[in-house]
Amino acid sequence: MKEKLEVSSNPHIRDKWKTSNIMTLVVIALLPATLFGIWNFGWYAALLILVTVGSAVLSEYVFCRIIHKKSTVKDMSAVVTGLLLALNLPPHLPLWIGALGGIFAIVVVKMLFGGLGQNFMNPALGARCFLLISFARYMTDFTCDAYTQATPLTALKAGESVDILDMVIGTTGGTIGETSMIAILLGACFLVAMDVIDLRIPLSYIGTFAVFVLVFGGKGFDLSFLSAHLAGGGLMLGAFFMATDYVTRPITKKGQYLYGILLGLLTGVFRIFGPGAEGVSYAIIIGNMIVPLIEKITLPKAFGKGGERS
Repeated sequence: MKEKLEVSSNPHIRDKWKTSNIMTLVVIALLPATLFGIWNFGWYAALLILVTVGSAVLSEYVFCRIIHKKSTVKDMSAVVTGLLLALNLPPHLPLWIGALGGIFAIVVVKMLFGGLGQNFMNPALGARCFLLISFARYMTDFTCDAYTQATPLTALKAGESVDILDMVIGTTGGTIGETSMIAILLGACFLVAMDVIDLRIPLSYIGTFAVFVLVFGGKGFDLSFLSAHLAGGGLMLGAFFMATDYVTRPITKKGQYLYGILLGLLTGVFRIFGPGAEGVSYAIIIGNMIVPLIEKITLPKAFGKGGERS
């Protein structure tokens, strides 16, 4: 053969959308939460976002140069990874930790496994969990000039009352991009309208979590308690922007429903029975690692001998 054919990483289905188009739409969808976070926490939050995104983009560019590979920065995936990581960070985290997180997300979680399409877990959440383990004191400190009290979920865990309206609007403490349920849902509606994501995973995730809270939350059918859990923490951000990641979610429809249910159960276990107030990041990371098993049991059998017609 005079010519060698090269097979790239999955997916192989051709579509009018390029990776850069999809990633740009995700960035646009994240703008409401990003801008609200900057307004809510101040200029330092904006600087932290820029440093985290910049470190992610620069580390991907440098890594590609070192291994003599064509730069993949233009596909915008590094920007999305850096932005998602930044929105999951405390607003007054030292800048160098944000930069380290961006580097870890790209180099360790993404590029060392072959780049976009071959990473086995969401890079932003992988980096956040790494930072939580390595710098727990900084990553769990949400005090700032505007909010000196505990985050709503922490207060809820301690049996204290919370203001649900403030949680829906976002005028509370927390990570940069998780506080405003309205801002996150605006971005999610944009992604659904642009057909970037569908609602199979988010609705099965949120619905399962809601049922879990009502059954095991210890408050009975308390809708105020449930509303606080739905509006608080990173549930909405995780359900619509990270659990739906094309690379780390199942490809089958049945698998996506199972995946959403699994995430809802895990998040419920972490929040209700775990020592911490949150649990979305660890739930999605664990879910990412179980995706191969989910796909194994939900992929349709081949037509023919030993296969099924439908």
